[in-house]
Amino acid sequence: MTQRSLAITTLALAALASGAAMAQDKPMADKMASMEKCYGVSMAGKNDCAAGPGTTCAGTSKTDYQGNAWKNVPTGTCTTMKTPKGTGSLTPIKS
Repeated sequence: MTQRSLAITTLALAALASGAAMAQDKPMADKMASMEKCYGVSMAGKNDCAAGPGTTCAGTSKTDYQGNAWKNVPTGTCTTMKTPKGTGSLTPIKS
């Protein structure tokens, strides 16, 4: 009887754990669809990608608010973000 109770408890906990893992608020594809590239808002080395010639990608921007480096931000918020160099842009900013 004890082994049976242990087995049932183990199965119940496994089911709860897998259910919790599957109950994310949004799938990753949905989250990425609600994001946009915002240029000129990332700090040095904190960009998501596109940091210009001589760089590879994420984390390679050389200066704060580099105009050709972008960061993923929630859709609709980019152009309202204020930095010491102005606002964010949906297209690369010439430095």
